[in-house]
Amino acid sequence: MSERTGQRGYSSRSGFTLIEALIASAIVGLGLVSLLMASKSGTQVNAGAREITHAINIGQEVREWTLKLPFADPETPDNPPGPDGSEDPQTFVDDLDDLASVTYSPPRDGTGQALSDMTGWSQQITLSWRNPDNLSQAVADGASEIIYVEVVVSCGGKSVLTTGWLVTKRE
Repeated sequence: MSERTGQRGYSSRSGFTLIEALIASAIVGLGLVSLLMASKSGTQVNAGAREITHAINIGQEVREWTLKLPFADPETPDNPPGPDGSEDPQTFVDDLDDLASVTYSPPRDGTGQALSDMTGWSQQITLSWRNPDNLSQAVADGASEIIYVEVVVSCGGKSVLTTGWLVTKRE
């Protein structure tokens, strides 16, 4: 028997075949692509969450402002509902109904001051007086002691948040 007889049928290889290297490269490539896609998706979700958080805060600023304002004009209580003056947007606000159908860009804070660092953002405020017996029913301006305040917060012309709340006349 020769020395080679014991090794017949077996190959002594030390390395990978071309097919094994291609399969390993494909698996690693798929893993890297998956990681990049997950990273991109996470970045987009974070950007969206940041935008919604800003919108909620801007909407909350209007809510704080409306809850501090008197329900009717403190100087002339018989003043008809609606803004006092013709500025656009309404800059002099001494009662709640001065905020009827106004858009602020840049948005305003809880004291009515412009948030100058929020360029590209806006608050569109709409008021509607509501029936005390059926709050979903709108009534004529000034015909109720309940006002529904609706705020649409936008960024770059795209609506990000629409919210609303009721404000009642305080004694």
